[in-house]
Amino acid sequence: MSFNDLAAKRYSVRKFAQKEVEQEKLEYVLKAGQLSPTAVNYQPQRILVINDREGRAKLKECTDYHFNAPVSLLVCSKNGEAWTRPFDGKNSGEIDCSIVTTQMMLAAADIGLGTTWIMYYDPAKLRAAFNIPASLEPVALLVMGYPADDAAPGPKHAIRKPLEETVFYNAFPE
Repeated sequence: MSFNDLAAKRYSVRKFAQKEVEQEKLEYVLKAGQLSPTAVNYQPQRILVINDREGRAKLKECTDYHFNAPVSLLVCSKNGEAWTRPFDGKNSGEIDCSIVTTQMMLAAADIGLGTTWIMYYDPAKLRAAFNIPASLEPVALLVMGYPADDAAPGPKHAIRKPLEETVFYNAFPE
């Protein structure tokens, strides 16, 4: 399958089969995150794997959007370890972690797992539930597992703006 076919096929899974994700598949996804490009290769990402009954129960206290996934990957940025652009002080930690999350999401799709990137969570509750130190900033929550038999893409999944609306050459129109 071509990369664009994989990207088009992948969708946000909101209903998971009650089947555990095999350790080797989890490690495949985590390896994709490790291989992700980050600014200056500083690799500020720290990933918490939430895959036991106790962790899943705690996660349900932090977000309604867990979709009963058997695995969740909480991607955090380690303060002080990301590159900072000298011109304006822009820190790359959130961007780096977004790249890591995207690569893991696509790697999961490559091996038949479904994911949904969750941003709707209470950071304070997450910090308390999982003992997240102040040195880590939660960036993304990737819920993951086998899609349920009746899981399907949302109605807007295939709708994309034409390239002419989002891509410009050499200058933006005035």
